[in-house]
Amino acid sequence: MKLMISRFIAILLLVIPGLLATYGFLEIKNSIFDYMVTVGNTEVENQIQWGRLVIGIVSFLIGVGFIGGWIFFRDQKRNYVAPRFKPNKD
Repeated sequence: MKLMISRFIAILLLVIPGLLATYGFLEIKNSIFDYMVTVGNTEVENQIQWGRLVIGIVSFLIGVGFIGGWIFFRDQKRNYVAPRFKPNKD
């Protein structure tokens, strides 16, 4: 039972940053799409939503960075990385 709970927590530690990265990607996409929709319309002021875009970029980078770092350190622990990424044993 204890192993099952620890594996569930490990899955949550990867799912939550994945959802954050997905949310960030969707915010970036929506802010750019909303800008492109208003490009030809003369009745609406043509502006990009900078707050939405920055929130999207930051959340995407945090989510992808966490997952990438987790994979890198796991591979480093299992000795799957190139020699230049292996820790020094000095």
